[in-house]
Amino acid sequence: MPEYILPASMVISLLAGIFSGYRVAFLLGGLGVLFSYIGNIPFRFLGVVVSRIYSNVVENWLLIAIPLFIYMGLMLERSGLASNLLESLERLFGRVRGGLAVSVAALGIIMAASTGIIGASVVMLGVLGLPLMLKKQYDPHLATGTVIASSTLGILIPPSIMLVLVGDILQLSVGDLFLAAIFPGLILGGLYILYILVVGYLYPERAPAAPVDDGVRGLTLFFQLLRDLFAPVFLILAVLGTIALGIATPTEAAGLGALGITLLAVFTGRFRFQDLREAVFETSKITSLIVFVLIGATCFSVVFKRLGGERMIEEAVFHLALGPYGTLTLLMLTIFILGFFLEWLEISFIVLPLFAPIVAGLDFGLGLTSTEILLWFAILVAINLQTSFLTPPFGYALFFLKSVAPAGITLPVIYRSIIPFVVLQLIGLAIAVLFPQVMLWLPGQVLGN
Repeated sequence: MPEYILPASMVISLLAGIFSGYRVAFLLGGLGVLFSYIGNIPFRFLGVVVSRIYSNVVENWLLIAIPLFIYMGLMLERSGLASNLLESLERLFGRVRGGLAVSVAALGIIMAASTGIIGASVVMLGVLGLPLMLKKQYDPHLATGTVIASSTLGILIPPSIMLVLVGDILQLSVGDLFLAAIFPGLILGGLYILYILVVGYLYPERAPAAPVDDGVRGLTLFFQLLRDLFAPVFLILAVLGTIALGIATPTEAAGLGALGITLLAVFTGRFRFQDLREAVFETSKITSLIVFVLIGATCFSVVFKRLGGERMIEEAVFHLALGPYGTLTLLMLTIFILGFFLEWLEISFIVLPLFAPIVAGLDFGLGLTSTEILLWFAILVAINLQTSFLTPPFGYALFFLKSVAPAGITLPVIYRSIIPFVVLQLIGLAIAVLFPQVMLWLPGQVLGN
């Protein structure tokens, strides 16, 4: 329709700019300003954009949690605490077929619950786990896929910076989102481990047993495992426990976690000022990227809605008359396809504000409130966006691993390795769609809402 030419042109221009390699933050902001002039929007309307940026970004207390979580993850990766934990897990599972891969996946789950930084997790597991599995004659595809998939769990399992941003975008409680994401994250991790065990049982040559005979077993192994679990468990309780019990806000809990990992590094003798400097520097870079994307996305979305873009999408979706679950499937499929080409950050800021009102207005016949539906939808999106780290050609986790992978682990090997794990993620997404209480039960029990 003629009234939707401008918003449709904004979307086309955005996609063209992204594929051209232009910086997304500047692209979003630039298109917002450009189309405000093309659409004859009064100049004073841009004051609304500035006001929105100031209130949603500059004064947003919740967003302070992002650099704190980033710092926590980077310091955990540099502290060396994870290497000891992997050794204990290897001793525990090493005698099982596929046990070493199970240890890597279990470490990925534990680290995901301690930090939400994908790049740090991929590098850490790639350096610690991948060479070890290859040395023990694991199939390169299984070893590589296990490392990449396990590393991406941090974007879903809290504390996750994705969930902090999603909560801010959808105006949902971050505490609710953290609690709602725990079971889906554990289900995905459980599917990875089950797949590894099945492969080890059916194809022993791909995931052989690797006995660890160093004289450490029984109670000694148990106490070593408890010692190595102390740091991540401490962080999990410090962050998630204080949020769930209402002791601290997400921002305060993030600060507690950042202080906790620093003190742990000091007490274990692994603290170095060089690591601290590098962690602070990387935190500043990553935070700056997120903030600039948030500013550009705010400008783009405000102008896009003023030109009728929100109505355009709603009419297009409802015109198809697919029903509630058909519409949800269409939205999930759209996000999945976008994940091949865009980062989760870009998809979150561009798609969520447009899709959320559509989903909130659907009646799934489940007796859920609009807030519960949005909470359910937010976790579905988070599960879906996890695949954006794995799917070529632009899956960032693939390139993070390639940068530290041993010789012989080429990009084609990495691409093939993630296929079964992407399928497992889609199975996990299907479970979450069919059983909303997987996400809604725990927030209701803990927070009573």
